Amino acid sequence: MGFQVTDLDLQAITAAKALAADAVENAGNGHPGTPISLAPAAYLLYQYVMNTDPSDPQWLGRDRFVLSAGHASALQYVQLFLAGYDLELEDFKQFRHQGGRLTGHPELGHQPGVEVTTGPLGTGIAAAVGMAMEARRLRGMFDPEAPENESPFDHRVYVVSGDGCLQEGIAYEACSLAGTQELGNLILLYDENRISIEDDINIAFNEDIRLRFESQGWHYQEVNWLGADGTYREDLAALFAAFEEAKAETTKPSIIKLRTIIGWPTPTKQNRGSVHGAALGGEELAGLKQALGLDPTKMFAVDPALVEAVRSRAIARSRAVRESWDAQFETWTKTHPDGSKLLARLQAGQLPEGLEAALPQFEPGTAISTRAASGKTINALAELLPELWGGSADLAGSNNTAIAGARSFAPSDRGTKAWEVSPYGRNLHFGVREHAMAGILNGIATSGLTLPYAGTFFVFSDFMRGAVRLSALMGLPVTYIWTHDSIGVGEDGPTHQPVETLAAMRAIPGLSIVRPADAEETAWAWLEILRRRTPVGLILSRQNLPNPGRATAGLAGAPGVSRGGYVLKDCGGSPELLLLASGSEVSLAVEAAETLAAQGTPTRVVNLPCFEWFEAQDEDYRNSVIPPQIRSRVSIEAGVAMPWYKYIGDTGVALSIETFGIPASGAQNFEHFGFTVEGVIAKARETLAKNR
Repeated sequence: MGFQVTDLDLQAITAAKALAADAVENAGNGHPGTPISLAPAAYLLYQYVMNTDPSDPQWLGRDRFVLSAGHASALQYVQLFLAGYDLELEDFKQFRHQGGRLTGHPELGHQPGVEVTTGPLGTGIAAAVGMAMEARRLRGMFDPEAPENESPFDHRVYVVSGDGCLQEGIAYEACSLAGTQELGNLILLYDENRISIEDDINIAFNEDIRLRFESQGWHYQEVNWLGADGTYREDLAALFAAFEEAKAETTKPSIIKLRTIIGWPTPTKQNRGSVHGAALGGEELAGLKQALGLDPTKMFAVDPALVEAVRSRAIARSRAVRESWDAQFETWTKTHPDGSKLLARLQAGQLPEGLEAALPQFEPGTAISTRAASGKTINALAELLPELWGGSADLAGSNNTAIAGARSFAPSDRGTKAWEVSPYGRNLHFGVREHAMAGILNGIATSGLTLPYAGTFFVFSDFMRGAVRLSALMGLPVTYIWTHDSIGVGEDGPTHQPVETLAAMRAIPGLSIVRPADAEETAWAWLEILRRRTPVGLILSRQNLPNPGRATAGLAGAPGVSRGGYVLKDCGGSPELLLLASGSEVSLAVEAAETLAAQGTPTRVVNLPCFEWFEAQDEDYRNSVIPPQIRSRVSIEAGVAMPWYKYIGDTGVALSIETFGIPASGAQNFEHFGFTVEGVIAKARETLAKNR
């Protein structure tokens, strides 16, 4: 027998529509249309389709739900409330209010049951793709031999999007990769209501969604609640059947296009842009409640007995699912002692012993790019860290992101001459999809069980910025490997020379930008990144950099990178001048300092690979590295000077690049912009003159 709607269901859906509308009206702003019209679908998911446990929102075996149309946050909040998560009616009275738990868009860690922060449209779809990819990777790590759908590591990812999400490039990129990866554990519910803020989307979006998704390798279904004659019926049985068919399709991701009328059954605003992104207003709200058979004069009038009945049923269902899973997991634990031990370590967020000893050693006196040093470090640590995995946006050879000897994460028929594959592989191939790559990393990282990284050229980080910002907002343990960091890119010219990008990325709160000076510092930077488990942009050189023997050269040890900034070398006694640098310019600072000291100016070289880590140190330490009384200072970095002024002050001088680069070799670019010993000395004379 198919799905049967009960009177309790109909009452709960009616209450859900009214509660969402009341919450937005009480806030005075928000997006009521989709939470009203999509309430039946969301109710079906939480009450009948997904496996969840409201008493344990982080249960390992749960299905994941992502609201990519994050502006419709009230839709999810109402269903979390009805399903028995830790939300109560009073929370809805503080919706979108300062200090309230229910924010305008879902936020990871702010509401129970929210898996990922979704704000900009489409980013939730990318995150859901990442969650589905990680689910497959974890199954491969822990239970690869289990029959399909019989492992405690099998779960599904459900994502709800609207028309706007599918117009965003990040969604197109992510869906393309999901089809290539044959992510049969991913189910997308597309709410096609044909309305956006500017009203009917036909003026801007008229794609054949079926052709688009089938061409990308998706399983496609349609459910139409809008009849050809204009009648409208919320057919939950048809939608439930579509979900069941999607769950049965395990070789492709699934999309269900659900045709709805936004805001139904509001009397005059349904199917109009005005219901999308503004409170209904008193008259329209009253009309909605009359259409629902409710008292139009009452706000937040949700029957406690109804809530109790719905919650009791949902909790009973989740308890039965959980008991079955617990028994399955207990059996797995007994038969997989090594896997169980590894899982416990990952769940505790701990690193294994021996990582320091495993760091690669680099021959002193040789020259090596920091991108190459990063690749060697990844490979050195990979054997000890099965949770470390990642790849590149079609630049693995340049970014040095591949783990040697590991198979690529891809269906068995996707192998190429260059790459051996496994559905459970470790090397990721994102294709030329930088924005989706960052969004997918967010989805992978939300569980905290694996440590993903992804690489591209630094200039292309501009394509990724929206998703990178969300990484920082959530504080996720993702590592962005951004190589070819400045004018050293050379002949590719100014289009590929990211002179302003360091400043732009340093401006993102919560994102640590790490630009190591040499190979040894790169290895220790990786270790610190793994220890901190926070979002990081690792900025690496294309060109080879000196890798001096630090002890014999009188340089401080590379572990100093953990503090973000440190005294690399004092030349000529008690310093009168500070040279502050990062990355590829540090060796230039050392050479210039030695020359200045020989000319009679004692000079300190301060290496500042990570401003954010340095700023987190106590004031005494920071002052010991950059003494306030020494006001003659030069910053040396091949980019715009903007971030350095807090360190050089009003009498310091910046050696920087305030224009775009030029189409010349890296060496010619550095000389053109004055990044020479002579150029540094000229700037040093300038700041010394200012402070006389």
